[in-house]
Amino acid sequence: MVLLPTRPDTVELVNVAVCNNMQGRGIGRKLVEFAVDSAKKQGFKTIEVGTGNSSIGQIALYQKCGFRMIGVDVDFFIRHYEEEIYEDGIQCRDMVRLSQDLL
Repeated sequence: MVLLPTRPDTVELVNVAVCNNMQGRGIGRKLVEFAVDSAKKQGFKTIEVGTGNSSIGQIALYQKCGFRMIGVDVDFFIRHYEEEIYEDGIQCRDMVRLSQDLL
């Protein structure tokens, strides 16, 4: 996982990844919680994250960690990726944006 400053007082959580054989053990949640805590300690006021519309597990994880949906970038993955992406039979087309206030 990486924290990428994007605007004053705002950081984006990107590249969150857990090996397939290690998923389902709470590692992703620990990474997200660590990212939120790190962003707070660094003085950021907002943390954001984006994920695909087909990433149902990730969307649920972020919400369980206190993130709220703030928007959808329609056809983001269609515009930026040549190959179609599918997860669990759902085409990944849109970027779902989530945010959490750190105050």
